[in-house]
Amino acid sequence: MTNTVLLNAADHAELRVITARGAEYGDNQWFATTFPLEFRSCAACYPLFFFRDNQSQQQTSQIYPVALFGFRHGENLFLQDGWQEQYLPLSVRRQPFLIGRQQVREDGMVREQRVLHIALDHPRVSKNEGEPLFLPYGGQTPFLQDMAGMLETLHLGMQDAHNFVALLEQYQLLEPVTVNVTLKDGSSHQLVGFLTIAEEQLANLDGAALAQLHQHGYLQAIYLMIASQAQIRQLVTLKNQQLGL
Repeated sequence: MTNTVLLNAADHAELRVITARGAEYGDNQWFATTFPLEFRSCAACYPLFFFRDNQSQQQTSQIYPVALFGFRHGENLFLQDGWQEQYLPLSVRRQPFLIGRQQVREDGMVREQRVLHIALDHPRVSKNEGEPLFLPYGGQTPFLQDMAGMLETLHLGMQDAHNFVALLEQYQLLEPVTVNVTLKDGSSHQLVGFLTIAEEQLANLDGAALAQLHQHGYLQAIYLMIASQAQIRQLVTLKNQQLGL
């Protein structure tokens, strides 16, 4: 179980976070969640799909947009002496930090506020190397301030992703996808378990539906997702290089 605690200067003054990229720091993941406002950056580097999380603690399975890094669990083809793409999805960059909730009382009223947590057992957490989190007299370092701002962006982005998926489901714009890939050594890989945009259904939407999608900025997000799937060729190239072909 992850040892996640509320981050504070009194208890964690000596903590540092390693920012180097590698499998030893937990970067050997084959996809990561993303959100519509991040699609433009992600689509330039990675194929984008949807993933249905049947292990969610919610009563119903959750669907998330994701950026794909490999063809199987534990495979990140972009990890070669660091991370080869310049853009990293925020859900990757935020490690080992998380957003939590805490109740506070102000003017006799109890409200919930978002607070910064850290996974103490994450391989990025160190006392000897990496970026410090707190200044000698207790204030946050610029690094930690940047991470807190990024987590807020990610939190709002994932809320928007939830709304995006809900509207796609309303208009029946999601469908399962199977991607078949053949490598230069003759081996085949089949990518299953993901969803993509139902382009035929999209083409049949009426003007009101298209206007609603456009109003929320989701029409652009849809076409960015469709276009991004050309990046599968990049994954194939990286996989062939890994095989020495």
